[in-house]
Amino acid sequence: MTTYLLAGGGTAGHVNPLLAVADLLRERESADVLVLGTREGLEARLVPERGYELLIVDKVPFPRRPNGDALAFPSRFRRAVRRVRDYIRERGVDVVVGFGGYAAAPAYVAARRENVPFVVHEANAKPGLANVLGARRAAAVGVAFEGTPLKRGEVVGMPLRREVVDLDRQALRAEAAAEFGLDPERPVLLVFGGSLGALRLNTAFGDAWRDVLDTGWQLLHATGERSDLADPDVPGYTQRRYIDRMDLAFALADLIVSRSGSATVSEISALGIPAVYVPYAVGNGEQRLNAASAVTAGAALLMDDAGFDGDAVRERIVPLLSDATRIAAMAESAQFVGTRTGTENLVALIDRALAQK
Repeated sequence: MTTYLLAGGGTAGHVNPLLAVADLLRERESADVLVLGTREGLEARLVPERGYELLIVDKVPFPRRPNGDALAFPSRFRRAVRRVRDYIRERGVDVVVGFGGYAAAPAYVAARRENVPFVVHEANAKPGLANVLGARRAAAVGVAFEGTPLKRGEVVGMPLRREVVDLDRQALRAEAAAEFGLDPERPVLLVFGGSLGALRLNTAFGDAWRDVLDTGWQLLHATGERSDLADPDVPGYTQRRYIDRMDLAFALADLIVSRSGSATVSEISALGIPAVYVPYAVGNGEQRLNAASAVTAGAALLMDDAGFDGDAVRERIVPLLSDATRIAAMAESAQFVGTRTGTENLVALIDRALAQK
């Protein structure tokens, strides 16, 4: 029986693809699938909930400036590596797969020292430091987006949630419309900014929602759990703080306005839905890069966060909603941007690494 150690976590962007791969490995064979993560990340809750054993490693951030943490980093990192080496020996790990995050870096070093092959998956178009370093010695490197600057990176796409992979949008459209109180015969603009919402998007559509409805489109707006945006409670505009069934929201969406996190772009692209991306301006610029392939293909538009307000919606998005030919062309282009086979593609890299062992 093969023993897999999947390392990563911290955010949903790392945990969800990890769990998608874990599920496929467990479905296809009698395998022992272990997950390496930290006590602080989302994996501490999500991994046990899915039925996998979580092995804990200390969170050791790479130092960004010379201070006390930088002085303590070498010894703390060595301890983390030793802990992972113990796991690999004790559990008879055959292959390590890293998804980035704090758990990945010590996992890569430990695997190399134990002569165990390891595979790297990078979800963002701009890779994190752990994966940049890990890719140099990895048996295989998979990336979600074309042009990701990782050594020997192969485009495999993003391992996606099963409810996205199996989604039949047309078959679920009537159910989705009933769930959100909208008309399945009229087009729907879906706006969302993540579980906590995006203030910039909320403010813009809080100002311009009537202009959207005036085009004949309906608006489904997920404002986020912390939002205090007033709901006008009018026909054709459904506002929710949080949407539990994003598969139904995707089934109903004819155009999407959202941030461009890697998972968001990958899911929208895999489903072939045209989009307008408003990259979150904080960070290292990865959200803009994540959207680049969809924009280049003609499946999406890019709008800057700094100038995104009600006037921007009226000037750029409202005319788009009124241009059925352009929307259709974007939808056609969207069919060729993403993939629903990211999980299978990454597992094929893992199999290849094992075969070379």
